[in-house]
Amino acid sequence: MAQLKITLIHSAAHRLPKQRKIVEALGLGRINSSVVRPDTAATRGALFKIAHLIKVEQVKD
Repeated sequence: MAQLKITLIHSAAHRLPKQRKIVEALGLGRINSSVVRPDTAATRGALFKIAHLIKVEQVKD
């Protein structure tokens, strides 16, 4: 299964509560923190809602 590396590049402070919860649920805490998540429809939906805060890269297996 494909993997996505998600990096928080902008702060979630002063954002809508829903967006802050998505950032927290993905496991992103501080700016420049990164996590690797599976490329699923649910993950893509969450990333779409906070696309202005993150950078997404595809991880090669």
